[in-house]
Formats: sequence, C-alpha cells, structure tokens
Amino acid sequence: MRVIFAGTPEAAVPSLRELIDSPRHEVIAVVTRPDAAAGRGRKTGRSPVGRLADEEGIEVLTPARAADPDFLARLGELEPDCCPVVAYGNLLPADALAVPAHGWVNLHFSLLPAWRGAAPVQAAIAAGDEMTGAATFLIEPALDTGPVYGVVTERIRDDDTAGDLLGRLAGSGARLLAATMDGIEDGTLTAVPQSADGVTYAEKITVEGARVQWRHPAPAVDRRVRSVTPDPGAWTMLGDVRLKLGPVRPAGGREPAPGQVEVTKKAVFVGTGTDAVELSWVQPPGKKQMRAADWARGARLTGEETFA
Repeated sequence: MRVIFAGTPEAAVPSLRELIDSPRHEVIAVVTRPDAAAGRGRKTGRSPVGRLADEEGIEVLTPARAADPDFLARLGELEPDCCPVVAYGNLLPADALAVPAHGWVNLHFSLLPAWRGAAPVQAAIAAGDEMTGAATFLIEPALDTGPVYGVVTERIRDDDTAGDLLGRLAGSGARLLAATMDGIEDGTLTAVPQSADGVTYAEKITVEGARVQWRHPAPAVDRRVRSVTPDPGAWTMLGDVRLKLGPVRPAGGREPAPGQVEVTKKAVFVGTGTDAVELSWVQPPGKKQMRAADWARGARLTGEETFA
C-alpha cells in the first residue's frame, strides 16, 4: 500500500523503520510535529521521526494543525491508501480522516480500552498493573475509541521505568503495526469493537505531577517515580533547591517521617507514608546525575534534612 506515516517521538521511529523496510508498502510521506527547541541547549530541530524521514529522502509534512487547508490539500494530492499513526501528538479532523481509503490506523501503547489517552505506559506503571501491551485500531473522531485490529502483550517488570517499558513496546508494536498493514491490504483483518467495560484514561504527565509525594506509601512512591522516568523526571525540593531523582527502591525496616532523609556511608534513604525508600541517583541543578551517596557526601548532609 501507499502509506503516509504520522508520528513524532523516538518511540515512533521503530514503526517507521519497519514500514520503510517492508517490501509490501511504500512510505510516500511522513507527517510530524513542527521543528521545536529541545535539549539543554534548546536548539531547534526535527523530531526523531522527521530526522529518519530526511535520511531516507521521504517528504516531510509539518503542519501546525492537521486542519490546515494546505496540509489537507497535499494529503489529497498524495492519495494514500492508509495512514499508520504512532504518537503523532496532534488531533486529526474529519477532513483528514476521510482521505485514505483504509483510514488512519493508530498504534497505541495499552490494551484498549484500558488507558486511553496521552500517557498509557506511565499510567500502567503508576497503577501497579502487571500486564500491558500495544494495540492497533482504526481512528475515529472520539479519543482512542475505534475498533481494534490486533494486540501484543507485555509483562511489566518490577523495576521497569516508563522508558524501559516504552522501548520494548515500541519494538513489538512496530511489528504489530506492519502486520496490521499487511492484513488490511490482504483483506484478512477485521477490526473488532472495543469492550464497553474496563475503560480507563491516562492523563498527560505534567512537570508538577512528577513531583514526589513523600506522604504516599513506599510502593506508590516507587511506581510513581518509575512512571515519570526519564520524562519529565521525578523531582523534589530540599530547601529552595530542586533535585531531580532517579528510581527508588522500597527499603523495609526503616520508618523515618515522610520526606526525612537518612544517610549512611553507602546509601541514602527517604521516609514515606510507610517504609523508607532508597535513592539510586540525584541530579542537582546544573550538574550531572550522581550516585545518591556521593551527592549526600558532597552536600554535607547532617541527617536533619527533609525533602518537600
């Protein structure tokens, strides 16, 4: 099929690569978010999907809004058979959805109808789910409600961060998306309506939402920190200094007050609503991340400090 791929972040790159390498489909264009500032230097540049398309000599479309008339006109000129989508990050209007004969097919990183919305991987980890997966479905105007073509499943490991889990799902999901394109072309796939039971929503993770709430139980603190690692990154305040934190590990047998810091020669513990957790690494402002014990020695902590 002639396909136009829509996607933006690193997690969408394996899917684009899978379709470029497919002998059955031709990627005739890529739609991605406009160039934006990123990184510590805040330099403006292409999205990860846009960069791969540039390397492969594929036309890149970067509309500020998918309802832009010029974009819709170009979409019609290209006459795609189908438009696979992975984390594009923009709403698709009805005029765009009507262009390809086989519609727009989204790869979503959850087992729908669980965790519809912007941050399904993060929500699954924070909720303590044991299983998750990826699903391909036909996009409808409503949020992630379309009928499902196929799924793959994935176990959530006890130490998974959102980055770890998303990396695995990006790989298995890419193969699922390519297989879905094959089945649509062959006419052997039928999309199945989603169940009305088990619907949950995953809100977008904000920077404020990544602040550690030390009054919560230790398992909840552990899951929340892993769910926002590496982006946007868990953080806390020590006085007026904001510290970025790596994953924590529940440490039974210690019960300091919520937020209270305990330092030993080799480790740093912090109190929660139940047991303490052990910090892995800390990143002070303007510095690289470092082992928590090294940070504590350098900061000359006395054991009287409390995170807020």
